[in-house]
Amino acid sequence: MGNTRSSGGLSAAQQAAKFLGVSALAGAVMAGLALPAVGALGLAAKGTVEEFDGIPANLKTPPLSQRTTILDAKGGEIAKVYSRDRTIVELNDISPYMRQAIVAIEDARFYEHGAVDLKGVLRAVNSNAQDGGVSQGASTLTQQYVKNVFVEEAGNDKEKVAQATRQSIGRKIKELKYAIKVEKELGKKRILENYLNITFFGQQAYGIEAASQRYFSKSAKDLKLEQAALLAGLVQSPSRYDPINAPKSAKARRDTVLRRMAEVKDITPAQAAAAQKKPLGLKVSMPRSGCITAVKGAGFFCDYVRETLLNDPTFGKTAEARAKRWTQGGLTIRTTLDPQAQESVQTSIKKHVYQSDPVATAVTLVEPGTGKVLGMGQSRPYGFGENETQINLSADKSMGGSNYGFQVGSTFKPITAAAAIEQGKKPYQRYSSPYKMKYPSPVTTCKGTWSNDEGATVENENEKEVGPYGMKEATAKSVNTYFVQLISDIGVCPVTQMADKMGAKRADGQEHNQVPSVTLGSEGFSPLTMANAYATFANRGVYCSPVFIESITGPGGKKLKVPQSKCSRAMSEKTADTINTLLRGVVEDGTGKQAGLQSRPSAGKTGTTDERRAAWFVGYTPNMAGAVWVGGPGSKGVKMENITIGGVPHDKVYGADTPGPIWKDAMSGALDGKPAPNFVNVQIKDPNQRKPHDGKKPGDHKPGRDRGNDNGDNGGQDNPWPDISLPPDLIGGGNGNGGNGNGNGGWNFPR
Repeated sequence: MGNTRSSGGLSAAQQAAKFLGVSALAGAVMAGLALPAVGALGLAAKGTVEEFDGIPANLKTPPLSQRTTILDAKGGEIAKVYSRDRTIVELNDISPYMRQAIVAIEDARFYEHGAVDLKGVLRAVNSNAQDGGVSQGASTLTQQYVKNVFVEEAGNDKEKVAQATRQSIGRKIKELKYAIKVEKELGKKRILENYLNITFFGQQAYGIEAASQRYFSKSAKDLKLEQAALLAGLVQSPSRYDPINAPKSAKARRDTVLRRMAEVKDITPAQAAAAQKKPLGLKVSMPRSGCITAVKGAGFFCDYVRETLLNDPTFGKTAEARAKRWTQGGLTIRTTLDPQAQESVQTSIKKHVYQSDPVATAVTLVEPGTGKVLGMGQSRPYGFGENETQINLSADKSMGGSNYGFQVGSTFKPITAAAAIEQGKKPYQRYSSPYKMKYPSPVTTCKGTWSNDEGATVENENEKEVGPYGMKEATAKSVNTYFVQLISDIGVCPVTQMADKMGAKRADGQEHNQVPSVTLGSEGFSPLTMANAYATFANRGVYCSPVFIESITGPGGKKLKVPQSKCSRAMSEKTADTINTLLRGVVEDGTGKQAGLQSRPSAGKTGTTDERRAAWFVGYTPNMAGAVWVGGPGSKGVKMENITIGGVPHDKVYGADTPGPIWKDAMSGALDGKPAPNFVNVQIKDPNQRKPHDGKKPGDHKPGRDRGNDNGDNGGQDNPWPDISLPPDLIGGGNGNGGNGNGNGGWNFPR
């Protein structure tokens, strides 16, 4: 022990403390354990001083776990989460009736004795000895506070809680030693304040403020006499005197507290009698904890915030440290969630996909340039019931999402196009793009080469899709064979590297497969990943990692460090502008026409997978990007043919006809009233592309010589207007020699 006298002996204060603790120990232990008097005194006499001296002098009080409040970007409450519902308040913010009631019923001599009430011990020993059981306890409020500290420190560990509450001599010794120290250091007012904030009042309410809100829906400072008496009576046995489930027992206990308050002259007998005549007057606010209570369908956004705190090293170096911070709570977390965007997401989801449908949808909206996640929702709500789930269909596996994500189909093709342009390919690059073909082989990869040893083939959506095509038309029509030829030309590695630069990581956390089929969206991704990847195009080639948290204020108003979005250039501005121009064509004239926004420039891409087990639309404006997935939420998915979704029957589901309208409605509402900036357009002109029909008749053109096209077709000008039947002698004869072969004879038609 510290502070010894120069002679090496104990100071007067320490001698008094030791005498008080050791002399009171036998009676206190016996009062708590109902042991025979002689036996208890004997146990206390043997080795007690040694045990007492061996206990550290300082009680390490853990921060009290409190509720955490999660807010949207405008300060509106999303949800409250806690392991223990508690809000710490100062003594002055607790009703005087409550302070009087708890002292009167639990420790009437609180302001008169030290850490241990010797009179109370003797009274309890005598009473218990006469009754042969435990009819009275002798623990002071200070001792009870110390015990509650041990319980709080044990957290949710059942074994540690049992140790902290076990009726043993060892625990009593420890409790007494710390009580003496606490009494000396804190003083009566602080002990009472701490006690009222730490104590359990039943119904998941820890501390007086939570209890007051739970049972009476009011602050602790506003408690009336009869209400304070009721809450004070709960401490002895929160379940036995639970006013919700055992109102008669609760009233009897309340009246006991009122009588005791009159006995100790806190109130008059008349006041006690008047209060006893009043009903319980409960106004219960049932416990609402966790992301399941989130408003506007933001349960999964809320859950992603929780996952962020549990996984990001910003909040602790170890998983244990991060979990402890989350459990202790007391945080106010302001998020990036835009209430307007979130409401629009939920409205669109409910309009197009029903909760009971055989398939589900997930929607995520992000802000280009900041990585802020503005909205996140799905048709299967956060919960445990039928057609509910705890799986965040918008997130990766590591953040509470599905095990593998969902194949993204043709929404991956723009990533291939970006990689190709970065490799020097022109946006008018043409390939033969037949309806069906074998995968070209061999193809270079990051790890060597890939060979089509099995003769795998790829085909377009329908037989009419036959090239040659340039990149713009192939993107608008989503031509599979074009993009297979493109990735085979530049190699797989530049494409998967581009995907990584754009944050397009697989949902299962594995590396990309080094095979040409990745260009067709054969790998599984999450909607959050795809929305954020396309935001890179909107941000003119700069990728910014997604963020959900704006700021966090800890207990006492302390600002905590939060993860920041990390931005890096994934492609040149010119490449991004070119992709934006290509994808504008998709929503203006291509497969995504149904998704195009009317009031502002937009771009995007549809996607449908094999057997239609997933359908996508991923699109963006310069100031918002969003991804919509529709499919079976299970591992096997659902074949979306002859199916009804949201009350609308479908022979076959396409990315344009279900995800597209969901995206359009969600984005329209989210962007309502916001600026409508333009993209930077790029002129994509193929010098080899034929000119459109000029309205002249074939006879109006003069004979001449023409050049063969890039593919070495027949020399002279082929008929550029297949809908017009021309005599054979008007079509150039001769053969073109390769791309620049000269045609012989024929007619010189305009290109």
